[in-house]
Amino acid sequence: MKRRVAITGIGLVSPHGDTPMDVFDALLAGRSAVTLWNEGDAPAAAVARAPFDAARWFTRLQLAGVDRVSQIAVAAAQMAREDAGIGVLDASTGVYVGTGMGGATAVEESYRGHYGSGRVPPLSVPAFMPNAPAAHVAMREKLHGPVYTYSIACASSAVALAEAAKAVAYGEIDCALAGGSEALLVPGAIRAWHALQTLARVDDEPWRASRPFSADRTGLVLGEGAAFVVLEAYDAALARGARIYAEFAGSGVSCDATHLTKPDAAGQVSALTTALRNSGLTPGDIGYCNAHGTATRIGDTVECAALERVWGEALGQLAVSSTKSMHGHLLGAAGALEAVVTILAIYRGAIPPNMHCDRQDADCKVALVRDPGHAAPALHAAISNSFAFGGTNTTLVFKRAG
Repeated sequence: MKRRVAITGIGLVSPHGDTPMDVFDALLAGRSAVTLWNEGDAPAAAVARAPFDAARWFTRLQLAGVDRVSQIAVAAAQMAREDAGIGVLDASTGVYVGTGMGGATAVEESYRGHYGSGRVPPLSVPAFMPNAPAAHVAMREKLHGPVYTYSIACASSAVALAEAAKAVAYGEIDCALAGGSEALLVPGAIRAWHALQTLARVDDEPWRASRPFSADRTGLVLGEGAAFVVLEAYDAALARGARIYAEFAGSGVSCDATHLTKPDAAGQVSALTTALRNSGLTPGDIGYCNAHGTATRIGDTVECAALERVWGEALGQLAVSSTKSMHGHLLGAAGALEAVVTILAIYRGAIPPNMHCDRQDADCKVALVRDPGHAAPALHAAISNSFAFGGTNTTLVFKRAG
């Protein structure tokens, strides 16, 4: 029998910091964490770095062969467990992690070593393998349950949360640490994204470079960070007196199967309708959508078309914002961070804005929240969208605890 699933812990290493309520306050106030990247031999770019001190979590000896992507995953997962009020997790707890690029720093250093001194660091492979973050989380927390890694571009961590919630709901496990991690701000990765011609143009105001749904948007802004949640059986959370941020109500996953990088509205519609059906909710029940909203020309338009097809005449009642306008696009970790923002929007009864949209694109016919401090005390349920290169679409549904 399917069980209800509660979100009882949150852990973040984000461009806005690592205290969830402070991060949400910054987003609610419309503060951007985007700055100018001008390092190494990569072109200048607007990016969103995550402040992080590895010494807080690792000794120098422990850091050997541990890429930044794994470091921030371990930190965020531990903070989520502590936030849930759990001293030690049951050893059978599952670990579900999404990452798009794995250990980008280790990859960068290995190639620079190969073409430079000819010496490649001996721990390069375990440092950059995509499942390293999940493995390090499991080892740090002493967990022997299922440990999964999902590498599905921008949908990676959203799928990780969806799969973890299903495992808890159907009794495969009682508790899960689920989230995502991405740390790709290295010259090689920046140059590769430049070559793809998807990055936002840099001007005199890099902090407002990410402008989702704006008529003058020029592309996405890369960000880094990690976000984890603790998912557990709802009744068990109630029994131990846990704080419940929200209920994980359902999810939907689909594939466009049409193009590697060009999104398709029909595929997104499928994910949206499946998520609503699985949650037992209707479009009218959903008060907020944390949009995928990458600020690319085609991506924003296609997402709005998909929302319009599902919501129909009720589209004007759905508040929409893309918080990527402030924290950038965390790629494999984006779904987890934006899920946390969506969960906190329900918990706090407030919706963060879609910043830097001075003139909304006429083809993006959604009700954007454009002003900071938007109160929504009656917000009962919300969705978070993650749409990936490769065509995978994921929608997560959350609702108020109770």
